[in-house]
Amino acid sequence: MSESPPTTPVCYRHPSRETYVRCTRCERPICPDCMREASVGHQCPDCVALGKRTQRPARTAFGGGAAGRHGYVTKTLIGLNLLMMLLSITSSGAGRSLAGGGLGGLMGSGTPLTVWGSILGLARYQDFTVHGIASGEYYRLFTAMFLHYGLLHLLLNMWALWVLGRTLEAALGPARFLGLYLVAGLGGNVAAYLFSDPAQQTVGASTAIFGLFGALFVIMRRLGRDTSGVLPILVINLVFTFAVPYISIAGHLGGLVLGTLMALVLAYAPRERRTPVQVVGGVALLVLLLLVTVARTAQLLG
Repeated sequence: MSESPPTTPVCYRHPSRETYVRCTRCERPICPDCMREASVGHQCPDCVALGKRTQRPARTAFGGGAAGRHGYVTKTLIGLNLLMMLLSITSSGAGRSLAGGGLGGLMGSGTPLTVWGSILGLARYQDFTVHGIASGEYYRLFTAMFLHYGLLHLLLNMWALWVLGRTLEAALGPARFLGLYLVAGLGGNVAAYLFSDPAQQTVGASTAIFGLFGALFVIMRRLGRDTSGVLPILVINLVFTFAVPYISIAGHLGGLVLGTLMALVLAYAPRERRTPVQVVGGVALLVLLLLVTVARTAQLLG
């Protein structure tokens, strides 16, 4: 009895194609169209897909997701600030909302939207209405960081956010970077509420931006990188803060301090309990800001 000739293996996905290459994981025959490069040999599409489902997602040195490299949060924040600027211009209907205010006419003036969303401690008007954070308008502590006085004010802050934000988001991941940004912005706004004239109105993303400056210094030190280029820029911005009129000194310094503190929490949380420590540290800073806000409100209403 004669033996039957050996059968040539065919690709498990393309039966019409002969092949002698097998998947290094499941050992099924695969044709050139189905070969996927692996660390050793080739794998089939099914094994590659299975490996992606079971593989742990890549994390940054501080526990954040690798999606931070795309800068989605930074771009969203910039888009939100631009949208609020358009709404502010629309609410005004006048050219002075873009320019014509301070700094020799380069800064814009206030609009109905900035009046509504600015940091305002407490103001009593001739029509017997009362407005401000102390009167219950606590939303101002959040909205003020997305509003600006004119196009120049907006562009300066958005340029800084674009430069600092992408670097920090890549290092921290999207969620941690967003937490840092909001804590710094709220910290600066609470400081402005605490130390500024109650009737003075302030807006701008610079409270959060100063927090990003402090955070960048902390993160780079934690990664062992050179920080000599960060300090001169920070010093220049601090000099600008104290030298130029109508800038909220308390807001800038408050954002710097809270952003630095939040960055310390994110950077130095122990690896084995990193996420819980980071969350608890962030919540603790928010509770501190809440207590300061309540105390300031009681002082203004007392």
